[in-house]
Amino acid sequence: MKARADTVYQTNKMIENKSEISSKKEKGKRRRVSGISWRLFGTLALFVVLVLFIIWIFQIALLNRFYEGAKFDEFEDTEREIFELVNNEKRMVGAVYMRSEDTDSCIRLYKVINGNAVIIADSDINGGCILHSLSSSAFADLYNQAVENGGVYSKKMSVSADIDETDKSALYVSIKTNARGDEYILMMDSELAPLNATVETLEKQFGWIMCLLIMGALVIALAISRVICTPLEKMSRSARALAKGDYDAEFTGGGYREADELADALNYASEELAKTDDLQKELLANVSHDLRTPLTMIKGYSEVMRDIPGENNPENIQVIIDETERLTELVNDMLDLSKIRAGTRKPEMECFDLTETVRTVLTRYEKLTEKDNYTITFNAEDDIYVNADRTMILQVVYNLVNNALNYTGEDKTVCIDQSVWDNRVRISVMDTGDGIADEDIPYIWDRYYKVDKVHKTAKVGTGLGLSIVKGILEAHGASYGVESSVGEGSNFWFELDTIRSVDRYDDSLKDK
Repeated sequence: MKARADTVYQTNKMIENKSEISSKKEKGKRRRVSGISWRLFGTLALFVVLVLFIIWIFQIALLNRFYEGAKFDEFEDTEREIFELVNNEKRMVGAVYMRSEDTDSCIRLYKVINGNAVIIADSDINGGCILHSLSSSAFADLYNQAVENGGVYSKKMSVSADIDETDKSALYVSIKTNARGDEYILMMDSELAPLNATVETLEKQFGWIMCLLIMGALVIALAISRVICTPLEKMSRSARALAKGDYDAEFTGGGYREADELADALNYASEELAKTDDLQKELLANVSHDLRTPLTMIKGYSEVMRDIPGENNPENIQVIIDETERLTELVNDMLDLSKIRAGTRKPEMECFDLTETVRTVLTRYEKLTEKDNYTITFNAEDDIYVNADRTMILQVVYNLVNNALNYTGEDKTVCIDQSVWDNRVRISVMDTGDGIADEDIPYIWDRYYKVDKVHKTAKVGTGLGLSIVKGILEAHGASYGVESSVGEGSNFWFELDTIRSVDRYDDSLKDK
């Protein structure tokens, strides 16, 4: 015994050590996980950097391209506006000078006469632009490029070889022929202002803006996390207290919907856990009482038979046998309940006579009705067949009858009724007891619950029957319920789908 005790002690110590190590690991993991403040700040900072990067791409890195693109778009608008007047040369010349002033560009309009390009409009806004220094070969080259490109040619080029490469000019050439066959050549030139200084200024500004925005993101993250984390931290403390058995722990929200809903759910869970804890304690007390009573009887009668001559008689032995059967029944019911709740006991469906099954159950109570003057009646017009697990349904009927016998009134009457409609059969088990209050009805199927709150040894059964009934009927997908009023008794019922006689005959033929 000592060696066994040492082994148990060592095993318990090992389990405790493993639990401590596991707890330390979990705490270490929790410490390594970053809090919501830093995660929120990281998210905001990443968003700020992403937005600023996009702005930098479009406003700085691609600024020259957008600027040049806008200039060439302006040339295209000018070309379209001037050549819309190609059939009216006088108005077209006027449009050249007007658009030159509007766009701050040099514009020349040529007309091809006898194979020669003759200037008919010349607007020199900037002075010294490329158009006024074009050689005849350069002009011919631009003309040929425009012809090859379908009448339009544009390019960016240096103003002169002596000027810094950053000084660029945009050149645009377009050729148009009017309805009379007159060919016109439109050339436009505009200086592209250098944007290096602007880009450098913007880059410096962006550096400061990024720093300020990241600092702002940190402040916002801290403020938001405080609003979010404070109620969560309070609920976390309350949850730890709840885990230690403090069911009075209160959960409060933080003024926003999600936190309030979480607090309400945790408060509800706390209330239900408190009820479950009380009911578990009550169950342990009741089951202990039910186990102790037959064990005490068995021990007492066994000692009497051992110590007192002549007491070793069939009556005393029968008491021991009865108490042993009662103890076995209680243990079996507890095992059945555990299997049903664990889902390991599955219904084995078969076609059987439900009415005959109820009659079979009632034969178990013949001794009780004869000895204690109980009256059990069963009303059924026809035999009804169902498809279910016969053994489990028999257990349902048996437990419902046991429950009715335990709680029926002074007249000791239990009535069982079978009714059929719309391919459904209902079995009702009615007693004449004290009934059940409306507030207690939702809980009577719970394996921990007792309506009277005072433990009484069941006349028949173990007191766990209703919980077993609930598990079996739910495994079958059957309907069940109770109708009761205080002082008027109770009616426990369940319903199953019936099977037509044709279906039974078909099944029997298949078996053959």
